[in-house]
Amino acid sequence: MATKDNSSSDARGRFCDILRATGRENIDYVIEDLESWGFFEAPASAQGHGAYKGGLLEHSLNVYDAAMATRRSVIELRPDLEPQLSPDSIAVAALLHDVCKSDFYRLVRRKKRNEIGTYEEVEMYEIHDENFPVGHGEKSVILLLQSGLDLSDEEICAIRWHMGPWNLSRDDEKFYRQAGRQSPLQALIHSADTIASAILERNAAKM
Repeated sequence: MATKDNSSSDARGRFCDILRATGRENIDYVIEDLESWGFFEAPASAQGHGAYKGGLLEHSLNVYDAAMATRRSVIELRPDLEPQLSPDSIAVAALLHDVCKSDFYRLVRRKKRNEIGTYEEVEMYEIHDENFPVGHGEKSVILLLQSGLDLSDEEICAIRWHMGPWNLSRDDEKFYRQAGRQSPLQALIHSADTIASAILERNAAKM
C-alpha cells in the first residue's frame, strides 16, 4: 500500500508552476519550505486515499483540478460570483490546504493478514501528530503564514475549514458557518477536496 510513487518531476513542476503563476510574494520561499518539510514525498493519508509516496502531491493537484472545474460550472450558473472565486485564490487554497500533512505520517512495518489468511510483514503509514499538535486546517494556515505567504481572510477560511462540517465542536460549527457566509471559496475548496479524495482517488473496482 505504501509502494506507489507519484512524486514525479512532471507533477512537482506543474504544482510549482501553478503556484508561481499567482505572482504571490515569497512563493518561492514557500516552495523551498515545502521541500524541506517533505511535502512532495508525503502520502495523503495513512491507509486511505493517496497512501503512498507522493500521494499528497497528487491529491493536492486533484483538488486544484476539481476546484477549477467546479468554478467553471458555478460561474456558468452564477456569473456574479466570478469576482469571489479568483483563480489565484483557488490555486493557493487548493494546492496548499493539506501542507499540514507534510510531517504527519511515518512509514513503518507491520504484520497484516493477506488474502489467504496468513500474516505477512508489509510497509504502511502511521499517523504521528505530536510534532505540532494544533489541529488540521489550522496547522496548514499557521505553516503558510510562518513561511511568509500573505493569505487573504477568504483563503485562510477556505484552508482552515476545507474538511467541512466534520467533528466540529459547538464553537467550531458556529465559526464554520460564519466563515461560509463570507465567501463561496470555502465551500468550493471543501467540495473539491471531497471530489478528489472520495471520487478521483477512489480505488478502481476489481473486475
